Amino acid sequence: MDVVNKTQVTMFEFSGLSDNKKLAPFLFFFFLLVYVVTVLGNVGMIFVVHASSSLHTPMYFFLNYLSLVDFFYASTLTPKMLSDLISERRFISFVGCALQFFFYAALASTEVFILSCMAYDRYVAICHPLHYVLIMTKKKCWGLVLFSFCIGFCQAVVPTSCVFNLQFCRSNLINHYYCDIPPLLELACSSPHLCYILINILLCLCTISSMVIILVSYMHIISSILKMKTFKSQRKAFSTCSSHLICSTMFYVTVFINYFSSSSDSLEKHDKSVTVFYSLVTPMLNPLIYSLRNQEVKRVIMQIVRRHRSQK
Repeated sequence: MDVVNKTQVTMFEFSGLSDNKKLAPFLFFFFLLVYVVTVLGNVGMIFVVHASSSLHTPMYFFLNYLSLVDFFYASTLTPKMLSDLISERRFISFVGCALQFFFYAALASTEVFILSCMAYDRYVAICHPLHYVLIMTKKKCWGLVLFSFCIGFCQAVVPTSCVFNLQFCRSNLINHYYCDIPPLLELACSSPHLCYILINILLCLCTISSMVIILVSYMHIISSILKMKTFKSQRKAFSTCSSHLICSTMFYVTVFINYFSSSSDSLEKHDKSVTVFYSLVTPMLNPLIYSLRNQEVKRVIMQIVRRHRSQK
């Protein structure tokens, strides 16, 4: 729908993941499976952490909220994308698009800061083990989580207000499968220059500041590990933070590829693939990585399974 006058667009239409109708059923069932695994994995991780008193530590406290954020993060985009894959027309209202963008931006930023909190927790555990209990108190853990949510949701107000106060009067076709910054700004009739500046500043502040915290934490962690006298101690110390390192690397690499390497031209297929990875696949992989690589989590899961079998 092209609008030739200055009437504000009230509905947007997505181009979707693929124009190939024969591919749509395969994509639907594939991403439905991804979403089911994401929901089961993250809800399961929350249940496991709450079910075992041995996991009531700061490390798993943060992991609990990372799983919660991943669950809502994936749920912001995936159900709509799945319905669009089996629909003839992929419409979303102007308000619906704004809400989808807001929660997507807020939860992504919250995840970034929770990953930073987890890096700080591992730094204290490995570099200051004798003072760990005194430093990582329950009050401090709650403060860090609340800070992450507050910063995440507050900063999302700025780009949402900026983007959706622009005039959209040319076309309503978003060249993507959800409401994201680059394709929305391409549709704006009014100048998006100020939005570009504000969004880039916020994006840099959030991603770079949180990444610096993670990098500095791991510099100290690696330094402490190398000073350990035995290989067994080194391996044990590194195993406690390897899952977090893998999850953080996956998230940051894909975000940087998508937002800092893409041009202002229309999104190409490979850009959509990168976005799919960090918005749909990463929330699924996080609980799997923590459950498969963490001996304590695997032990608790096995205990729950045995308990369940014995009750039958």
